[in-house]
Parts: sequence; C-alpha cells; structure tokens
Amino acid sequence: MIYTLAFTMILSSMSATMFNIVLPKMAAEFQLTYAQVSWVSAIYSLIYAIGSAIYSKLADLIKLKSLVTFGILFFCIGSLIGLVSGAFWMVLLGRILQACGAAVIPAMAMIVPIRFFAERRGWALGITATGLAIGGTIGPVVSATLVSFAHWRWLFCLPLLLVVTLPFYRKYLNDEQGKGGKLDWIGGGLLACTVAGLLLTLTFENGLSAAMSAAALLLFVVRIHKATSPFVNPSLFRNVDYSLGLAIAVMGVSVGYCLLLLTPQLLADVHDLSPGLIGFIMVPGAAVSALLGRKAGKLADAKGNSTLLAIASVLLFVCFSLMYLFSLGGSPVLVAVFLIFGNVGLMFFQIALSNTISRTLPNEQTGIGMGLLSMLNFLSGAIATGIYSKIVDHGASFSLNPFVEEKNSYVYGNIYFVLTLAVLGIWIVYRVRFGSRTGERG
Repeated sequence: MIYTLAFTMILSSMSATMFNIVLPKMAAEFQLTYAQVSWVSAIYSLIYAIGSAIYSKLADLIKLKSLVTFGILFFCIGSLIGLVSGAFWMVLLGRILQACGAAVIPAMAMIVPIRFFAERRGWALGITATGLAIGGTIGPVVSATLVSFAHWRWLFCLPLLLVVTLPFYRKYLNDEQGKGGKLDWIGGGLLACTVAGLLLTLTFENGLSAAMSAAALLLFVVRIHKATSPFVNPSLFRNVDYSLGLAIAVMGVSVGYCLLLLTPQLLADVHDLSPGLIGFIMVPGAAVSALLGRKAGKLADAKGNSTLLAIASVLLFVCFSLMYLFSLGGSPVLVAVFLIFGNVGLMFFQIALSNTISRTLPNEQTGIGMGLLSMLNFLSGAIATGIYSKIVDHGASFSLNPFVEEKNSYVYGNIYFVLTLAVLGIWIVYRVRFGSRTGERG
C-alpha cells in the first residue's frame, strides 16, 4: 500500500507543475494575457489547498477507501475533459476537476502513515516524501519530452495512469469507518471565495471582485470564531511564534514560486525557447534538490534549523542575484545552473521552516497546525501566480539592471532584484525571532 501511495504521489506532483512550461504557448494559442492563462496553475493550487483540508476532515466521516476511489476517478474525469478541450474554458474545467480529485492525495499522504504504520511512521512518511521528490524531478523531463513531439493537451493524459492504483487501494485499505466529526463547509467556502476573489482582482483589476474578496474574508473571520468546529481553529493564531512562522513560510513559498512560474515565461519571452527545451532547462535544479533532500534533514538534526535556513537563504540570494545580473542576456544554460541554487535553497527553506513551526506547537495541536501550514503553502502559490503574471503583463518602462538593453527583459530583472532583497528580509526576521534559540535541532 505504501508503495502504491508513493506512485500516486509521483503522478500528483508531476501534474501540479507540468503545465507551467506551456503557459506561454497557451497564451499565444488562445490569444490571452499571461495573467489569464496563469489560472491553469492558480486554480489548481487554490482547489488543491482547500480540498486537501476538506478530505482530511472527511476521512473522519467517510471510509478512506471510498474517498480515494472518488478522488482518483474525479482526477481522471478532469484529465479526459482537458485532453479533448477545444477552448480555454474547457482547459480550466479540466484543471478544476483534476484538482477536486487530486486533493485527496496530500490528505492520504498524512493519514495512511498515521493510521497504518504507527510503529514505522517515519519510514512511511519518508517513502511518500520520496515519491513527491521524484515527481518533481521527472515532471519537467516527461513534460518537455511529450510537448517536443505532441500537443500540450496530451499532458492531461499522464494522470490517467492513476486508474491502475485503484485495485490496490480497494484491496489494501481496510473498511474501518472514521471516528466522526463535523466539517465546516461554510468556512471552507468563504476561504475559497476570499482567495478566488483576490485572483480575479489581480487578473481583471475589477473593484467588485476586490470588494467580494474583502467581504468573504470578513465573514470567514467571523465564521471561524463562531463555529463549533471551525474550518481553521482561531486559537492557533494566539501562539505568536506559530503565527510568525506561518507568515515567514508563506513569504518564502511566494518568493520561491517565482522559480516555477516565471522561469518558463522568461525562457520563452527573452530566450525564445520552445516548451520542450524549457522543460529540459528546468531539470537539473529539480534533480539536484531531490538528491539532497535527505541530507537537508540530517543537517537540520545535526546543526539546527536556523543553520539550514541560513544556507537556504544564501542559496536563494545567490540564485536571484545571478538571475538578475546574468540570465537576461546570457545563455539559457546559465539559467539551468542558477536554478540549481534556487531549487535546493527552496527545498532547504521549506524543511527548516516546517521543523521550526512544528516546534512552536504543543503535541495536541501539531496535526491541525501543520495541516494549516500545508494549506497556506498551496494558497500562497495560487496568489503568487496571480501577482507575478499580472506584473509580467504590465511590463516595465525602466530597468534596475543597467546592463539590460532589451525592453522586454526589464520586468524580469526588476522582479529578481526585488526578490533578492525579499530573501534577505525573510532571513533577518527569522534570525531575530528564532535563530538565537537553543534546543532548535531536529
């Protein structure tokens, strides 16, 4: 069962980001702005985030076997719709249905090790994490290879392989009913409306959607304080260290998401590369980060989370600085090299922050607290997608890099310059609050 779950994690991880390298081509094909086609990634991240929290809570109400069956079948239905799509709305519908089904997978990755591997939980979590890393590594390779000889719509075909896992889940997952509980559908819906309204505002610059987003946020805050079983437990935010850790994590993910989203657009817009070549440029960074994943955990155990986060900050600072100085007019090969620093730094950052945040919580709040962290990471990725794509659409009339002459390169150089400063700011805030503490290892 655990290896079936690992295989599922591979395909899920691949599906999350493999469309990033074809967004420029989709924009040209459908004659849309980059902010508009970025919804292909943003809507997936939004639903994935909210859905993973919903599935985690539904696991206490419904048999896990039934949830997994529903999720995988929904994932495949969305893939089939995307595969035959002839218009952009069909592509979006396919991604929405994919995300509605795929959201069961991160919930499974937490529930299965806890329920079925109590004595070897760490081993089981390591197997699922390995599946996630492998998916991130081979995703660009598979995507680049496929779009080099076929239309990008065939990317929807790969998740259909998940059908082969259903017989194994049906066989090995027992039929035990969950322990019961309540699900705050209203709270989850208000949170989704808040983020969706914000994304609509960024895309269309519409005042009405901004007002709706603000109203949904206000109602969400009221709801979580009034509901008996709120979608997000407000008592968590009374823990100052936990709240600050969440804020740092969200900022870090938002900064790091630039590597996944903007790099393909940079390579298409500035270097005029095809989607196939763009995918291969993304491969080395993903591969090296996957290889160093276990070493990062050992380093945190041996030297402490603050040391690991300092290394991560240096790597991200180097990546963004080099992208700002050299990638805009140099060889695409340089981009591949710079991405190694960035991808490894982002992975180190996430491991260090996850360990740090887990240590701010009492044992009885660890599960719900880390679940909220996971959800916010996906939501911040969705919001970052909207922000970056809108900035690219607006362009820039000046350059913060005096060596850049091409006007279409201005906006990328300016973004990398700002992100370089953002990494420095994040490290300073972390260092002031968490870095000087003892007992910080592990």
